Amino acid sequence: MATTLFEIQNIHAQAVAEDVPAVPILKGVNLTVEAGELHAIMGPNGSGKSTLANTLLGAPGYEITSGDVLFNEESVAEWSTTDRGKAGIFLAFQYPQSISGVSVLNFLRQALSARKGIDMSVLELRLALMEWMEKLGIDNSFLDRYLNEGFSGGEKKRNEILQMAVLEPKLAILDETDSGLDIDALKTVATGVQKVREERSELGVIAITHYQRLLNYLQPDHVHILVDGRIVASGGMELAKELEAKGYEGFK
Repeated sequence: MATTLFEIQNIHAQAVAEDVPAVPILKGVNLTVEAGELHAIMGPNGSGKSTLANTLLGAPGYEITSGDVLFNEESVAEWSTTDRGKAGIFLAFQYPQSISGVSVLNFLRQALSARKGIDMSVLELRLALMEWMEKLGIDNSFLDRYLNEGFSGGEKKRNEILQMAVLEPKLAILDETDSGLDIDALKTVATGVQKVREERSELGVIAITHYQRLLNYLQPDHVHILVDGRIVASGGMELAKELEAKGYEGFK
C-alpha cells in the first residue's frame, strides 16, 4: 500500500519584502507525493516554480497565506527551514551559493551533524564519501575545495546530488537542477539522481524544470504543468511530450 509522504493542500503564497507590497504568486497548488515517487513540475518563467520550491522549504521572503503543507501527515507550514531540513526535506538550489573558506568536506560534516546528529571525524567522512563520489564521477580532490568556489555549473549540481546522497533526506526538491548545464553534465547529474533513488527506494522527489530533456533521463511517475501559480494539467511522460510539441501557450 502506497504511503503518502508529502502533500500540498491548496497552497496560496506570496513574496514579501520590507517596504514593498506583497505579491501573490501561488494561487491554489495541490500535490500529493507518495514514498518513492518522482514528480516533475514544468512551467514557463514567472509561473511560480521557484517560489513553490522556496515556499516548501520555508525560505525567508515567502509567506503562505492559506492552505497547508504536510510531511508524513504532519503540518510543516509553520516550521523553520532548519527544522524542515532536519526532518528530511532537501532542496537542491537552482543557483547554489559559494562559501569561501569552507571546504566541501567540512560543509558536509556540519550538515550531516545537523541533519542526523552524527559527528564523524574528517577521515571517517572522507572514507564514507568515496563510494558515492565514484558513483557520481567526482574526483577525490573535490572534497578539499571551497564550497562551490570556482565550480563549473556541472560541479555545483553534482555537489548538490552528493549532499542529497549523504544526508539521506526523505523528500528531495530539485529546483531547476538542469539550469545552465550542457548535455553531458545534464546526463551526469540525472544519472546521479537515479543512483540515489536506487539506493533509497522510499525517497520522494519533486523535480522542477523548464524543459523535457531532464525528464528524458529521470522518467518521472507524474508530470504537472504550472502556469500563473496554478497546476493546470497533470499526467505522465506523454504530457511532457505534448508540452514539447505545443509549448506553454497551449496550456494557458
